[in-house]
Amino acid sequence: MQLHIYKTPDEVSKALADWITETIETTLKKQDRFTFVVTGGNSPKQLYELLAGAPYKDRIDWSKLHIFWGDERAVPYNDSRNNAKMTVDHLISKVPIPREQVHIMDTSLAPAESAKAYEAILHRYFGEEGASFDLVLNGMGDDGHTLSLFPHTPVIHEKKAWVTSFYLDAQQMYRITLTAPVVNRARKVVFLTFGANKSNALFEVLKGARNVDQYPSQIIQPLDGDLHWFVDEAAASRVQ
Repeated sequence: MQLHIYKTPDEVSKALADWITETIETTLKKQDRFTFVVTGGNSPKQLYELLAGAPYKDRIDWSKLHIFWGDERAVPYNDSRNNAKMTVDHLISKVPIPREQVHIMDTSLAPAESAKAYEAILHRYFGEEGASFDLVLNGMGDDGHTLSLFPHTPVIHEKKAWVTSFYLDAQQMYRITLTAPVVNRARKVVFLTFGANKSNALFEVLKGARNVDQYPSQIIQPLDGDLHWFVDEAAASRVQ
C-alpha cells in the first residue's frame, strides 16, 4: 500500500490526474485496451474535469479505454443522484470514448436484473482467474464504506458474485455494486479521499484493527495488484 498525501483537495486531484494519465500511457504500451472503473459522489468531480481538459485529454488514447462503474444507486439515469450521469457530465461526454466501450449500470431494470446483466458484461472481459480491471478508482465515505459496501451489510462478505444488488435501509433505496472478489483482482486500485470528516475512518482503515464490518474499505486489498491512497492533509491528520 502506498499513501500519497497532499496539502489540499486541489493538489490531490491534480496529482491523481497525473498518476492516472501516466498509468494509462504506460499500460497501453503493453496492451491494446485499458479497463477503468470509475466512481460517483462529489470527490472525483474535479479529477474528472481535469482529465477532460488539457493536457490530460490529449495525452490519453480514449479510443482504447473501456469504462465501468463501481456501484450505482437504483435511480433513473436523469436523477441527480445517479453516479453514471455525474461521470458522463463531467468526463465521458467531453472525451472521445466509443459509446460501446462505456458500460453503465442499467437502472431501468430491476436491481437484481441490472446486477445480473452487468456481471454478464464483466464475464465477456475477464476470465475466472487472473487480473480483472487495469484500474479501479474508489472513494471512501466518512463511515468507512466504499463502492456500495456499507458497514454491517452482508455484501461485504460476498465471495462468488462479481456484481450484486441489495436494499439499503439507511438510504431507503436499492444499490447495485461490484464486490470485493472482482475488485481485488484488479491490477491497481486507488482511493481518492479528502476532508477532515474522513480522518477517523482513514485512520481506522489504514492503521486500526481489522474490522471489515465496521470499516468495509479494509476489505479492498488487491491480491496481486497495487493499492494506492491519494489523500489531503486534513484526511491524513490522524494517520500522520
